[in-house]
Amino acid sequence: MLKSCFKKNCLEAGLDEAGRGCLAGPVYAAAVILPPDFKDELLRDSKMLTSTQRQKLRLTIEKNAIDYSVQAIDSITIDKLNILKAAIKAMHLSIDKLKIKPQHLLIDGNYFINYKKLPHKTIVKGDNTYMNIAAASILAKTYRDEKMEELHLQFPEYYWNKNKGYGTRLHVEAIRNHGLTPYHRRSFHVKSLQMELFHATQS
Repeated sequence: MLKSCFKKNCLEAGLDEAGRGCLAGPVYAAAVILPPDFKDELLRDSKMLTSTQRQKLRLTIEKNAIDYSVQAIDSITIDKLNILKAAIKAMHLSIDKLKIKPQHLLIDGNYFINYKKLPHKTIVKGDNTYMNIAAASILAKTYRDEKMEELHLQFPEYYWNKNKGYGTRLHVEAIRNHGLTPYHRRSFHVKSLQMELFHATQS
């Protein structure tokens, strides 16, 4: 069982993002405030769960959370800001959209830009330590996966329904064969990946 929160006796929002390392698609972030008595033995880092488990937990989180918000930043903005700043911007937006203002923020990772005057704490591997961060990781991941499956219908040759925009060999081969879509992140040097793949196939 993960820890319920970092700072007790206050409204603490857990925050996490999904899609930071992808070659295509938006980056998503979620903020979740859980009730202090919330418990679920299955709850953990979204990457350690199956798709079915994540969907089940998403329903549980959305039903029981005091408040939650999920927001996205598109690939054009990612290229303008860089992925780290874009992920933090998505987190800030998710806090903005909460109906209930948290008193403390708990963020997965080791870096965060101050949000107004709210105190915060960054936790490396927080998504497998604290329930509110794990809940945020599940919402961010499931919402983003749904978006990539939707975008897959526009560009099925990239197999985003399977790779969700990550740089799998099949995805990079599709980039080499079909070029870049409007959803690819130009700042991720996708062209160099195309060349690497080309040279690998020639050797």
